[in-house]
Amino acid sequence: MKSVIALLQFGTSLPLGRPVDFEHFARRSYLYPLAGYVIGGIAAAVTYWIASPAVGAAVAVAVVLLLSGCNHFDGLLDFGDGLMAHGSRERRIAAMTDRTTGAGAVAAGIVVTLLAFAGLQSAAHLPAAILIAEVCAKVAMSWLTTLGVPFREGIHSYLHGLAKPWFIVPTILLALPLFLLPVPRMSVALALAATAVIAALMLALSGRLFGGVNGDVVGATNEIVRAGVILLLALL
Repeated sequence: MKSVIALLQFGTSLPLGRPVDFEHFARRSYLYPLAGYVIGGIAAAVTYWIASPAVGAAVAVAVVLLLSGCNHFDGLLDFGDGLMAHGSRERRIAAMTDRTTGAGAVAAGIVVTLLAFAGLQSAAHLPAAILIAEVCAKVAMSWLTTLGVPFREGIHSYLHGLAKPWFIVPTILLALPLFLLPVPRMSVALALAATAVIAALMLALSGRLFGGVNGDVVGATNEIVRAGVILLLALL
């Protein structure tokens, strides 16, 4: 339970009392999907009672952002600046890691949020869609934590140093309860497949642009996977 509490204190803005040693989670980063069930479950419960698809979609996006403390969204903004920067790898890293917010950050935030919002409006079962997408987003974070070689010291390098290759397996197992939701099993399977594809693309892209992964890349992957899975479920 200490590992789960440490995860939720790190990955959510929920008031959970006295801080637990972060190392309890750091040694078990395969638990990331549990945060997805909590955040996505709360968002699903709230939107279940909202009849308007547009309002429900807006509320769902707002809830997941607020419950995550916007930490991963901040990573998306930083990643957007690094992605849009011109020049050498060092200049891209500098753009991603400085404290200013550029046009790349604004564009990344707007595009990803709009895709998630539009997709949720069209989803056949909005509560299930936001839950599936949030769990998949956390699955991707766990995979990048395990597989993403860090290019600098920071929270990601600490988590990556404690991660083991076999963490990928329990992460997948923790996503299997999604198949119990009232949606076609093929949709869930495709959502997990899309998660793997996006995670692989983010690993390849960050390796090429920055020489590895940092916390911003992991956070950006969370936001991009969520939006991508929502869009996929809406198209299905």
